[in-house]
Amino acid sequence: MTKLTFNDLGLKESLVKAIDDLGFTTPSPIQAEAIPVAISGNDIIGQAQTGTGKTAAFGLPMINNLKIKNAIGSIILAPTRELAIQVHDELVKLTKYEKLNIVAVYGGAPIHLQARDLKRANIVVGTPGRVLDHIRRGNLPLSSVEFLVLDEADEMLNMGFIDDMEEIMKSIPDERQTLLFSATMPPQIKKLSKKYLKEDAQHIVIARKEMTGSTIKQNFFEVNGTQRLEALCRLIDFDNPSAGIIFCRTKKGVDDLVAAMQARGYMVEGMHGDMSQIQRMKTLAKFKNGSLKFLVATDVAARGIDVDGVTHVFNYELPQDIESYVHRIGRTGRAGREGTAYSIITPKEFGFLKQIKNVTKGNIEKGNVPTVQEIYNAKFKLMANEVASIIEAEDYSKFVDVATQLTENHDSVKVIASLLQSQFKNQLSFDYSSDKLETPKSSKENDVRLFFSAGRRDGLTIKTLINYIKNNAKVGASQIRDIDIMENFAFVNVDNTIHKQVLEKCTGGKINKRRVNVEVSTNNKKRRSNSRKKAQ
Repeated sequence: MTKLTFNDLGLKESLVKAIDDLGFTTPSPIQAEAIPVAISGNDIIGQAQTGTGKTAAFGLPMINNLKIKNAIGSIILAPTRELAIQVHDELVKLTKYEKLNIVAVYGGAPIHLQARDLKRANIVVGTPGRVLDHIRRGNLPLSSVEFLVLDEADEMLNMGFIDDMEEIMKSIPDERQTLLFSATMPPQIKKLSKKYLKEDAQHIVIARKEMTGSTIKQNFFEVNGTQRLEALCRLIDFDNPSAGIIFCRTKKGVDDLVAAMQARGYMVEGMHGDMSQIQRMKTLAKFKNGSLKFLVATDVAARGIDVDGVTHVFNYELPQDIESYVHRIGRTGRAGREGTAYSIITPKEFGFLKQIKNVTKGNIEKGNVPTVQEIYNAKFKLMANEVASIIEAEDYSKFVDVATQLTENHDSVKVIASLLQSQFKNQLSFDYSSDKLETPKSSKENDVRLFFSAGRRDGLTIKTLINYIKNNAKVGASQIRDIDIMENFAFVNVDNTIHKQVLEKCTGGKINKRRVNVEVSTNNKKRRSNSRKKAQ
């Protein structure tokens, strides 16, 4: 079967030439499906994950069909500054042979300078808040807008931009073409698309198997909570990543981890929403040029980070939801390359990891945190390979005289061993006190098993049940553990501290039109009763 090329998608010659200059020949699945539909003039709902080529999927047909050349013809909304900048930079490359001005607008940058640049803009990329600010100030005229693009619509929803998005969509002429892209389709995004997109809008979905990254090796490591940092350092010292992104849940978590790692000599900096735009851009630039080996970030700050050569992603803490896990690991293994994703978890988080595995259909295997001896052996191997490479390249002439003098006065094996020791003493940053980390104790005794009166026949899935509990009981997904869905009912393990809350808030609600009853399961009652008897 002949492979599809960009020449086959109906794009004009200047765009195909720009793509060719970038070294791309074969469109990704979302590009192959979305570009011809968008060129034909249809509105699009594109469902695909970050890293699948969405920018070109909406950018190429938009540039191809843009008629207005002396005013603002396109507005693209993105959830974060970083993503807005990334989209801007990619569009600049795609418009290499076009006479178009592309301007990025976002918070944290001087608004008067953006207003000046908007006077000559043809395409505007920006965050919803700043775009709306410019519209209200009269800096961003809308009468000529032909295209509106919503990139990462679900993330804009999660960040509370839904009202800003609606106000912008209401303000732009109805004759426009709207291209909405999102990794997931929560109810509010579906409602938004139904309200503001044309009736003949086409829904393009890239199957999850295209989105989970088969080239990414996924492992988890179970440790006690106090051992997270040491486990992370052991994994880094053993694998020796070329470049890695480390994810934390909170801004404070990022700051604390960066301080701890810097104190141990790792080349690392953090990135989160409380940092200034200039600081974040400098940090990202250092990470891109290789002067920074590790970047510690929150989920929001990492949106839009597209760096070639990221070999490892570390989930220092699991994310709040399953979609964020998919987004995180998508930072490595890009463009068909191999990548590694490691998750460091405590026993309490195992149930949530199991849910991630079930929903994403990912092969997340349990790994053993390396022992100190295994780290030493890995370092020895690297050093031996490096020495062998220098010998093969005969790149040692400057040191022959010193080597000759040393071997005349000392045994040659002792000389080599001493030189290796002097090099190796700087190889480990963490002061490992024991060869092996202690095995954590199971947390299952602290779980309460709940019975839900809905099952597969009611259309119940793991994801549906997690969202139902999260939304009604207002609890974190990591507090919801082992889920077993039967034909007519389901069982869920939840943390003991929240089980009463789940019982109270989830009983009486509806899942897919079926009213749900929730109670502590009989087996759980018996187990807890037996435990009390033994204690007596």
